[in-house]
Amino acid sequence: MPKSEQGITLDRFMVIPRTLIFVTRADQVLLIKGAPAKRLWANLYNGIGGHIEPGEDALSAARRELAEETGLQALDLRQVGTIFIDAGQPVGILLLVFRGRYAGGEVVASSEGQLEWVPLARLEDYPLVADLRLLLPRVLAMQPGEPPFAARSFYDEHDQQQLVFNQ
Repeated sequence: MPKSEQGITLDRFMVIPRTLIFVTRADQVLLIKGAPAKRLWANLYNGIGGHIEPGEDALSAARRELAEETGLQALDLRQVGTIFIDAGQPVGILLLVFRGRYAGGEVVASSEGQLEWVPLARLEDYPLVADLRLLLPRVLAMQPGEPPFAARSFYDEHDQQQLVFNQ
């Protein structure tokens, strides 16, 4: 199909593509605690990730972000879900969620925050980004070969973020 037939118009809902990666090692998951001066999620734990750059596919972007932010590679890195984030603006976020297994090596320092292997049994003890309490159990329960989940995130009338998984 030619570019002219892609139907791209500025009056349509647009998205910024991003990756979110969770790497597991035995009974731990690698999370990053946002730097205290970070504009978004300062002092909260989140998965690894970032923007998909022009010319990249989602898996290549996930591998690049993981390497840049942690110095690691992951075994069996695969997409496990898609989340459309609607913040009530003309532009939203398309979050492509990945999971992989630790492949060895030491994590490197990141300017994004402090990397930490968090025991799965102690996740409730950590200050997580709000939607991670719903998202992480879903991601960790995903089995190889299982189709990716689809979800939508939006803000209710009290400006509280909601995360709804498609059944």
